[in-house]
Amino acid sequence: MNNKELSTESYKGVRDFYPEDMAVQRYIFDTWSKVAESFGFERYDASILEPSELYKSKGAENEEMVNEQTYTFIDRGNREVTLRPEMTPTVARMVAGRRRELRYPVRWYSIPNLFRYERPQKGRLREHYQLNCDVFGADHFSIDVEIIALAREIMLAFGATTQMFEIRINNRKEMRVLYESQGITDEETQTKITRLNDRFRKITLEEYLGALTEIVGSSELAQNLLTTLTDANNGQNEVLDGLKALGIHNVVVDRMLARGFDYYTGTIFELFDVSGENNRSMLGGGRYDNLTGLFLSAQAGGGEPITGIGFGMGDVTMRDFLTTHNLLKGISTAAALAVLPMSETENMAAQEVAHTIRQKGVSVSVDASGKKVGKKIADAAESGAKFVLVLGEDEVKSKTYKVKNLASGEEHSGTLEELIASLSS
Repeated sequence: MNNKELSTESYKGVRDFYPEDMAVQRYIFDTWSKVAESFGFERYDASILEPSELYKSKGAENEEMVNEQTYTFIDRGNREVTLRPEMTPTVARMVAGRRRELRYPVRWYSIPNLFRYERPQKGRLREHYQLNCDVFGADHFSIDVEIIALAREIMLAFGATTQMFEIRINNRKEMRVLYESQGITDEETQTKITRLNDRFRKITLEEYLGALTEIVGSSELAQNLLTTLTDANNGQNEVLDGLKALGIHNVVVDRMLARGFDYYTGTIFELFDVSGENNRSMLGGGRYDNLTGLFLSAQAGGGEPITGIGFGMGDVTMRDFLTTHNLLKGISTAAALAVLPMSETENMAAQEVAHTIRQKGVSVSVDASGKKVGKKIADAAESGAKFVLVLGEDEVKSKTYKVKNLASGEEHSGTLEELIASLSS
């Protein structure tokens, strides 16, 4: 028998959610859901397990990702399965599967649990939750404007100001035109440049130019291309104009914005925290008009791919942003009222009082521990309770109680019915 002590630490790169952490998590999830649904999005979900071929089918780079960065294994039926590292392929599969039954445009959102086997670092863990919002069956640029406006509205719902973040947009089609203007017409070369651009802010300018020169075969061409990509005159497109029409001005066209996935076909965008402390991308997405075609071509009758656009926003980076900008004040799931019996004698009476108050829609906890009343009050305040009701022998006999507001110190006395009316208001 192995008598080795088990560790209390969680698996590397994942998190335990203690109640105080869960309170923040619920706040983030609830805010995400509320804003998404205000834009007419409906919630969906799927299993965390997918056939590995779902991710490998998108190209060699994605097969490498499956082999090296995912939790992939052979199940007992000798099938290769993967814990989902992203949600977009799953939702594309689901839409393709019911393409003839759905009413378009489809507006769906989910908050899936995702897994990546990579080195844990700030803002990136091996497991996280992510808000995914997608629109299928509408290819007008106004939908691109809408999905970016949704992402912005989510940030504002958390109390952020437009000075705290910047919206950066680009377009894959427009990038191909820019490449071709420099004589770069080979699709494979264009793809290599796009992947390099995705690393632009992670490497030095010298490293970037060196890698670009190797791709295009000429240092002069590399320098000319860099100049073209960073030219302010290339910072115009219809999505930018559409966002400005909605009064959204903290947005720029960034020709170095690439988004790593090959399936993007048009608009791509990211939201950046502009603080010095947490200067990073918080969400990203774009248009992927051909992704559902991977499934349609394999089905009887085939069919045209269903256009799609969407974004993902991780809970780790969301919490980092909220912490950086001090936007996590007063979040608690503690009961509104704590009933505190003075001794064990009053414990059952406290349960009766609490039960009666709960029936009227007020959340109530009972501290039936053996601690002194002063300690119970301190614990209630620390937990986030707004009110306390101390219950002793006199209160039990008189049926008259006193409720104290922990924030203001005000006290109100009365019958249970009177206090319930006060608490409910």
